[in-house]
Amino acid sequence: MERTAGMPVRMLWQKWNGAPHWEHDCIYLGSDQWGDWVGQDVGWRSERPGASMPARSRTLSLIPPSGDHVPTFNAPPRSYAVYIDIAWDVRWDGADVVRGIDMDLDVIRARDERGTWIDDEDEWEDHRIRYAYPADIVRELEERTAVIAADVRAARAPYDDVTIEFWHRRLDDVLAQR
Repeated sequence: MERTAGMPVRMLWQKWNGAPHWEHDCIYLGSDQWGDWVGQDVGWRSERPGASMPARSRTLSLIPPSGDHVPTFNAPPRSYAVYIDIAWDVRWDGADVVRGIDMDLDVIRARDERGTWIDDEDEWEDHRIRYAYPADIVRELEERTAVIAADVRAARAPYDDVTIEFWHRRLDDVLAQR
């Protein structure tokens, strides 16, 4: 089955120990040199054990071929413009499911004076020990997180306004055709 713009996509996250994490209902938007793009409309479902919340704004998520992170770009009024989950083994499972392991660390760019920062380093340290993350994966993800944070701070593509605005317009167009 080939992916086509507008088709439903399910994003399924878990933690390193196999515990379920976030699940998101999305639609496929297309792909570019950065990877595959999916979107979520206001009110669409995001759930994890013990929590459920409808999307408060339209969002875009990028599934890069590296499989080591998933950037999400939030439309206003969300205070975080960019929220990047550092991950492991993010991949397509068939044409309509994305699976990945959330590895705790996040890179966030706020719309206000807080700017860009790496979040959840305390959770990373705790889980790194508790779940015995392999040393080579720890090293790789810490290096990758630093590079991603620098790219976000410098607004290098795909974290630049031109790329994000293009895909937000694409989301608008795909939703209008449903």
